[in-house]
Formats: sequence, structure tokens, C-alpha cells
Amino acid sequence: MNSIILITSYIIIVNLLGFAAMGIDKHKAKAGSYRIPEATLFILALIGGSIGSTIGMFFFRHKTRHWYFVVFMPTILILQVISVIAVCYFVNFRFM
Repeated sequence: MNSIILITSYIIIVNLLGFAAMGIDKHKAKAGSYRIPEATLFILALIGGSIGSTIGMFFFRHKTRHWYFVVFMPTILILQVISVIAVCYFVNFRFM
């Protein structure tokens, strides 16, 4: 299997997981049941799910009152985008 397809699949899956985790945790918060730990939400963002986690945070209006989520989720996203651009630049990778 092509490595680009593998990486793309991983990114899609982990971002869907990040988005879903925000929605599930919001639902659990409303229901008053056991919650997803905040560390888990951040780990999902750190392993590549920052786009889905950030979109889920604002879409579900979940954790938007916590300054550390509002600051660090987009920061993780920006740092990951910069990292991908830097890697592509240094290895002379071209998308087309």
C-alpha cells in the first residue's frame, strides 16, 4: 500500500476520533455520566487529530470555557501544520 494512502487514512481516522470524542464527551456531560478525561482529548489532538478536535470543540461548544482548551487546541493544530510544511520543504516533497 502506498505510504501516502496510509498516512492520509491515519490522519482521517484520528481526526474523526477527535471530533467524535468531543461530541461524546459533550453528550456525557449533559447526561451527568462518566466523562472522557481531558488528557485523552489532548492526546488525540497531539497524535494528529488536532483538526477534528478543534472543529469538534467549537461545533459542539464543548470545553470552550476552559482557556487551556481554547488556547492549546488551535496551538497544537498550528504547530502540526508548520511541522508538515517544514518536513515537505526539507525533503522536497511535491503534492503535484
